[in-house]
Amino acid sequence: MRPVLSVEEYLDELLGLVEPLPGESCRLDAALGRTLATPVASRGAVPAFDNSAMDGFAVRDDDLRPGAVLREVAEVAAGSGADPRFGAGECVRIMTGAPLPADAETVIPRELVTELPGGVRIDEVPVRGAHIRRAGEDLAPGQRVLDAGHLLDPAAIGLVAACGLADVTVSRRPRVAVAATGDELIAPGGELGRGQIFESNGHHLAASLARDGAEVLRLGVLPDDPVAFARGLDPARDADLIVLAGGVSVGDHDVARIVLTDRAGGQFRHVRMQPGKPQGFARWQGTPVVALPGNPMSAAISYEMFVRALIGRMAGRPERRWLPAVAAAGWSSPAGRRQLVPVITSVTVAGQLTVQPTHRRGSASHLVSALALADSLAMVPEDITEVNPGDRLLVRSLA
Repeated sequence: MRPVLSVEEYLDELLGLVEPLPGESCRLDAALGRTLATPVASRGAVPAFDNSAMDGFAVRDDDLRPGAVLREVAEVAAGSGADPRFGAGECVRIMTGAPLPADAETVIPRELVTELPGGVRIDEVPVRGAHIRRAGEDLAPGQRVLDAGHLLDPAAIGLVAACGLADVTVSRRPRVAVAATGDELIAPGGELGRGQIFESNGHHLAASLARDGAEVLRLGVLPDDPVAFARGLDPARDADLIVLAGGVSVGDHDVARIVLTDRAGGQFRHVRMQPGKPQGFARWQGTPVVALPGNPMSAAISYEMFVRALIGRMAGRPERRWLPAVAAAGWSSPAGRRQLVPVITSVTVAGQLTVQPTHRRGSASHLVSALALADSLAMVPEDITEVNPGDRLLVRSLA
């Protein structure tokens, strides 16, 4: 009899297979999608100096009177190193981002003055000290701006650049080998014979791994012959992880279970989830192996629930969060198993997150279309057999 575990119990077993990967230096322009291995702090103040927030005129506060006429004595553009001095009754034309002259106390936007030959007349008086960006008002020198584990998206990369850093220390990309198993599988683009299907799991898993920042090694389709299957794993000897789809159940030809049990100390479990009940793991010549079920929905959701967490652990990322949501429709759920359902989310006018299954059959393990239409997974607890509109659930993004 196979051990029967909860989702959490099985995930705990899997997480013991891998460790966080070491950090490496990375140029900022190549860091998109990488994960910070060490915190990032600003090299200096941001902004680095007091500067103008508007195109206008730098003035002294004593001259802020409606109708006052000021003589223009200088101009400062963005990037200028000039610091022109000026006195009472005078002003300096200044551009957005230009350094504020030492004598200036306020910037008057051009829209609030009338320009005259050699000067301006103040038509409307702004608040004293207005339209000035003060040095360090965004970030202080040495201020931590991003923690280790932060995924470097475009906004984060822009922030790092603004802090003056050209390099970051990121976790090494996990090297992951992926394969589907089964004599019934043929490559897309071919012609199907009787009993054959197009291979999709390997493509889906490889794309998911690439999305999550892994370096992917495609092993192709491994046959149901144990000797050929074992030989097909040899190119993965230097990988950090091997992910297989198919051949993990109790059938006479479930080659992943047979070979991994006989030759790699494989441990195969039944997990109280739907889809994705049969699961397994092993170490092939020292490399961790995660063996997922072969039905397309089962493989995809098993990846989201288990493999994605392993990639996150290796990359040093924080655990992904489940959020509260409300069912917008009803459906059935199997007794005693946690159901993971592909859903479309939406937000009501009141701000409530709602979920709607993408397929009338919910999370049937063979479906290939339901997940492609979904943006999230909804989780139904083991003790719930009927979900009704308005019931509260948890949901997690597939992005």
